[in-house]
Amino acid sequence: MNAGVELAISGMTCASCANRVERKLNKLDGVSATVNYATETAHVEFPPSVTVDVLIGQVQAAGYDAKPPAEQEKVAPDETSPLRQRLLISLALTIPVVVLSMVPALQFTNWQWLALTLASPVVGWGAWPFHRAAAVNLRHGAATMDTLVSMGTLVAYFWSLYALFFGTAGEPGMRMSFEFLASQTRGADEIYLEVAAGVTVFLLAGRYFEARSKRRAGSALRALLDLGAKNVIVRRAGRDHQVSIDALIVGDEFVVRPGEKIATDGIVVDGRSAVDASMLTGESVPVEVSVGDTVVGATVNAGGRLVVRASRVGADTQLAQMAKLVTEAQNGKKRLFSGSPTEFPGCSCRSSSALPRSLCWNGGSPETAWCRA
Repeated sequence: MNAGVELAISGMTCASCANRVERKLNKLDGVSATVNYATETAHVEFPPSVTVDVLIGQVQAAGYDAKPPAEQEKVAPDETSPLRQRLLISLALTIPVVVLSMVPALQFTNWQWLALTLASPVVGWGAWPFHRAAAVNLRHGAATMDTLVSMGTLVAYFWSLYALFFGTAGEPGMRMSFEFLASQTRGADEIYLEVAAGVTVFLLAGRYFEARSKRRAGSALRALLDLGAKNVIVRRAGRDHQVSIDALIVGDEFVVRPGEKIATDGIVVDGRSAVDASMLTGESVPVEVSVGDTVVGATVNAGGRLVVRASRVGADTQLAQMAKLVTEAQNGKKRLFSGSPTEFPGCSCRSSSALPRSLCWNGGSPETAWCRA
């Protein structure tokens, strides 16, 4: 039977990087991997003959890094702050370069050397993430968007150096005119520092907004997972004990007092109450439950005291499966959830699903479709 693991992947800079890591992992016999660039994670199913260390080594062989679940950080680091600083500094240096290069009236004597002074930090320090990623990919015989950005900016910059030091572009009184149409020149009397700096700033802005949107998407996913209870009162040997939700196992009976969240999916074995399931179904009216009824984790007990027997815990709960759905939707990929149709009475069709009734649909075949009432 295959095992599954979620690996945190670092070093990816575009969707092609995710595809490359995915192809590398899927080359292993019996391994099925799906890499999500938006969340920088890889869901891998592997046979007993393959270990997590082998998977990590395969990712590293592709030029990226991976961490096993035990070493993953609980809170994702904020990548937007350093990117924002790099973008703002590069933008402040680039604006004078572009203005001087595009407006002949502002080109004073030896203006080109000021443009070189301002553009050099942008092409070197500002574009460093692109140069570093391009070098890593080059060592592994691959080319990505970073390779194109790095090559384009460096070619424009080093040609400008050649024109300044070995051509006529460095002479006092040199002027550059702004033209809409291409014209024939000697080449060595033209510099393209505004191109090198401008492309860098443009790509840095895209990288910054991408990182910000990814962080917001990750925050929404973490907020969804945080809806679950953190502690639960478990009844063992006739006595109640408060334990962490991670210590709860299938078959445990736990107490849910009025106003508390239901710790996990289960079946009511004692008590009668109304359960607010609006966070899952959107239905604002609480649902009456009694002995024998199923309840879903993270919903709120709005009435009397309940005793529930846990039927699914951890990654098998409906909340966890919904989080999986959100994660895979970010990458445009769908994965069927495990389970038999009888385990999910809220769905009216035959396909297995971990979704509540209001989120199911009847499209596709019964074997491959998700369920919607």
